[in-house]
Amino acid sequence: MDDGKPSGPKAKWWSRPSVGHETPREPEAPPSTDRAPVEERTAVEERPPVEDGQPAPEAPAPGVSAAGAPAPEAPAPEGLTREAPPAPVTPVEPGPQDRPRPLHEPDAYSTPPYGGPGPWAPAPPVQLPTPAHGTPMAPPYAQDPYAGSAGPQVLAQGPAGPAAVSPPSPQWLRYDPWSTPGPQQPLTQCGEPGGKRRRAGTAAVAALVFAGCVFGGAVGAYIERNGGFSTVELPQAGPESGGRAPESVAGIAASALPSVVTLHVSGEGEQGTGTGFVLDQRGHILTNNHVVQPAGSSGEISVTFSGGETASAKLVGKDSGYDLAVVKVTGVTGLKPLPLGNSDNVQVGDPVVAIGAPFDLSNTVTSGIISAKQRPITAGGEKGDGSDISYVDALQTDAPINPGNSGGPLVDSKARVIGINSAIRAADSGTGLGAGQSGSIGLGFAIPINQGKRVAEELINTGRATHPIIGVSLDMEYAGDGARVGAKAADGGRAVTADGPGDRAGIKPGDVITQVDKERVHSGEELIVKIRAHRPGDKLELTLVRGGEERTMSLTLGSADGS
Repeated sequence: MDDGKPSGPKAKWWSRPSVGHETPREPEAPPSTDRAPVEERTAVEERPPVEDGQPAPEAPAPGVSAAGAPAPEAPAPEGLTREAPPAPVTPVEPGPQDRPRPLHEPDAYSTPPYGGPGPWAPAPPVQLPTPAHGTPMAPPYAQDPYAGSAGPQVLAQGPAGPAAVSPPSPQWLRYDPWSTPGPQQPLTQCGEPGGKRRRAGTAAVAALVFAGCVFGGAVGAYIERNGGFSTVELPQAGPESGGRAPESVAGIAASALPSVVTLHVSGEGEQGTGTGFVLDQRGHILTNNHVVQPAGSSGEISVTFSGGETASAKLVGKDSGYDLAVVKVTGVTGLKPLPLGNSDNVQVGDPVVAIGAPFDLSNTVTSGIISAKQRPITAGGEKGDGSDISYVDALQTDAPINPGNSGGPLVDSKARVIGINSAIRAADSGTGLGAGQSGSIGLGFAIPINQGKRVAEELINTGRATHPIIGVSLDMEYAGDGARVGAKAADGGRAVTADGPGDRAGIKPGDVITQVDKERVHSGEELIVKIRAHRPGDKLELTLVRGGEERTMSLTLGSADGS
């Protein structure tokens, strides 16, 4: 870094030697105190650098121009007198030994040697922008804080005498980026140091503002939490007509609920709750057989209507094979029968509504769709002899059905009955309402209303229902595909009833029936369900396998009394 620099002691950058050497002047006499001070102008001329071994140029004496001629004397301002200049002093020729050696080569940009000032050095004074040469400029402000305490205070000179100068803009007096580091006095708006009184006033104003903000926030929070200082009134929708579209769930429920009843049954040490619906104005009500079964032959059956009215009922007829029963109320007027639909018209995906009293919660409405059709299910069988087993070619629905919904209507979008809720699939105990109490898991089953209507009419008219039969005994232990005809009946008799429908059609023991009306049959239970979905006297087309050969035959259903 010192390549090309002269050797010798290294000078501090703030101790740059003068370019030339001047002979000291004699001290001047102090000016009289009764005169105004005059600002001296000292012109410093730049001199060319001195090369080693060359004489330094002479400095012109005061009052003498660079050419050696006396400098013209400037006229004194009006009202002021100028002192006589001091006697000229003959300059003394300096010798070569008196000439200082420059510590470095001249710098054309007048920057300190060895780089710029470090953080330990004071920065140069601020230089405010200066106007172009020849532009008149007012004297500096008398109270300029950057002028320091030393030096005369000058007023602007005008035609009428000295006049005060307006203070400079405060933005030039607030901060000096080149000032010596250290604490600075706070400045007022006009550049004067601020006092304790102003600081105290500012602190008081800030405290008042803060207190106002806190108080305002507290008031706002109170109003927000409590809704103001008045009584709380919450917004609410106005009254409506209450009408709903007839095809909506609310419209369907409003139409069907007056026809749905809740049954409470007791007798023989048992009691139960179920649902039913009005069939006609004579007071006949259709429900499930397992709902009224606890009453037996001498129990009590109580019916509660949707409006809260109650009436006692008597059993008209029941059938365990179809799990249907009819009861009748007397002395009740204004009954509204529930219209019946056609279950053969139902399609998978149709919307349905289930109405009942699950867990004795009357007038409960749930909705769903038809999940499947012709779902063969069996329910009951608590007696062990199979006499109480019901075989149902059921409609499957995902409308929530729970214990207590049994016997209630499953209605379509026009509030017409398409099924009688009868069984659910319980997650803990398989099928049936009596054993499964875990609640709905979306697998509910309803007896198709076409089958329910036929059985209800028979129960009302005769007190008993008839079952269609084919006159054969089935092997319920057969694990293969289809329904196999047994070798003999359960009582040891013939497996095929003599001169019965099956015997007349040509069915033999050991035949495996695989289809009914071209619908596949996978077990003996499914064959019974398919047969009971028809009426006695209906004709069926059976497909069976005998000796490895497939055969087709026609069969007319017979009739048997139910229990």
